Amino acid sequence: MAGHDLTPPRLRPRDVLKVGAVGLRTRPLRAFLSALGIAIGIAAMIGVVGISSSSGAELDRQLSALGTNLLTVSNGQTLSGETATMPVEAEAMINRIGPVLSASSIGKVADAKVYRSEAIPEGQTGGITTYAARLDLLEAVGATLRGGVWLNEATHTYPAVVLGSTAAERLGVAEAGPATQVLIGRERFTVVGILEPVALAVELDTAALVGWPVAEEKLGFDGHPTVLYTRVDEQRMDAVRDVLAGTGNPEAPNELDVSRPSDALAAKQATDQAFTGLLLGVGAVALIVGGVGVANTMVISVLERRAEIGLRRSLGATRGQIRTQFLAESLLLSAIGGIGGVCVGAAVTVGYAAYERWPSVIPAEATVGGLAATLVIGAVAGLYPAIRASRLSPTEALAAP
Repeated sequence: MAGHDLTPPRLRPRDVLKVGAVGLRTRPLRAFLSALGIAIGIAAMIGVVGISSSSGAELDRQLSALGTNLLTVSNGQTLSGETATMPVEAEAMINRIGPVLSASSIGKVADAKVYRSEAIPEGQTGGITTYAARLDLLEAVGATLRGGVWLNEATHTYPAVVLGSTAAERLGVAEAGPATQVLIGRERFTVVGILEPVALAVELDTAALVGWPVAEEKLGFDGHPTVLYTRVDEQRMDAVRDVLAGTGNPEAPNELDVSRPSDALAAKQATDQAFTGLLLGVGAVALIVGGVGVANTMVISVLERRAEIGLRRSLGATRGQIRTQFLAESLLLSAIGGIGGVCVGAAVTVGYAAYERWPSVIPAEATVGGLAATLVIGAVAGLYPAIRASRLSPTEALAAP
């Protein structure tokens, strides 16, 4: 016997995986339910991060396409608290500012309510506002047409109207054309175009846009701009912003409000990121609950398999090998849940992004971090059961009922 080596054989990584998978194969339903808890937590975290990142990528794409050099000038309030009136000459004066590349405007037409037909009750206006619009408005705000055409030199003097996307929906107008008309004030206007949603000028979504001359002639428009859109040299944005109000209304610059629409979109993204943090917290809680489920499964597994542990110990398995076996089982269980969760979270992100027509973005750090989190949770959840299993003596384990 002296010539024999009594040192127990070392387990190779493949052997560790095999013995660690024994418990999962013998109790597949329990393993599935335990892994499901981990998968739900990881899927929630990957989905939240992926959807948030996809939304951010879409916003960046929009801003890149629309530009961040748009400044708007709108009516503020007078000292008495009434709505101010922008001077008729404001657009021409602002156009004289050197770094201003272009300027366009809309003017609210008072008492020109919009209806689908004469049969609509007077109170059902749908929240649609009539504006007189300049011909270069589309280029100024980066708007595009869903259908039809924009106002031109011929149509802006005739009763023709372009509807914002929301306005068209509320009026039940599906397409533009000579046969489609709406009632503005007491005049019938032909719908020549319908806009797509305008990210940098959301007030246009609920607007009925008519030509400046026809608004003055048929709708009693007073000619005063309500909102002025200016495209500015990006290198001089701050300097132009400081002088816009004074240039547009030299007598009362405090009555004009100047804003940058892209700032509002960036603020919305920041709000979405804060909400994403909250949802990530919910996903983390779900992940911890899943880890508790894994720990519970492993504790029960140790109690049920004491005879197996005793037999292995009596055949020469060391405490370290027993510990490794149950720790590997816990890690495998968590890894299966983590991989499943990553796949589900990625699928949810891709599906939702495709539905919203966003670019699909799944950050690599979220995927790697999610998988790392599952392994950490698996290790923590399996540590106590593994230590408990390794401390069982062969006689105590074999004598267990």
